[in-house]
Amino acid sequence: MITIKAKFILRLFGINSFHDYFFPTGINKKMKKILILGIGNVLMGDEGVGVHSIKELEKKILPDEVDMLDGGTGGFHLMAYFQEYENVIMIDATMDKKPAGTVSVIEPKFASDFPKSLSAHDIGLKDMIESITILGKVPKIYLITVTIDSIQSMKMDLSEKVESAIPNVLQKIDELIYLISLRS
Repeated sequence: MITIKAKFILRLFGINSFHDYFFPTGINKKMKKILILGIGNVLMGDEGVGVHSIKELEKKILPDEVDMLDGGTGGFHLMAYFQEYENVIMIDATMDKKPAGTVSVIEPKFASDFPKSLSAHDIGLKDMIESITILGKVPKIYLITVTIDSIQSMKMDLSEKVESAIPNVLQKIDELIYLISLRS
């Protein structure tokens, strides 16, 4: 179900000119295969685990059809990427009362399928997903979450438990890339 807030926000951007607004000249309009999107604020400790995971992933050799993006704290500026790719693997922190460092994978189809306990920027991501749904071209989304205990202001390092979860995140990414390649 699309919220009134998401519709209002799209109208603010001018839904009729959405493509021109969100696809500046420098963005390739051709559909690509997989985007790995790390979400988080690196200035808030463990909350930045998605971005830290992208930094580690940059050290690996990935197939040509896989792109990576540091999505920062998310938001509507990422909508163009969700329109450009067939598959999006998101990495984000969550506070879901599981032990810190727990890595989970879900396949949300709607904004309501996202964990209610995503970290500090969850409202923007959920609203963005609802807005993308209005446009009708929604990629297959895989969400890798890493459980954190708390958000630490003005701390750029990850806790030991969360940092030790990054190899597991990278393993989940490898598994998802393989799964997606089988479905092609």
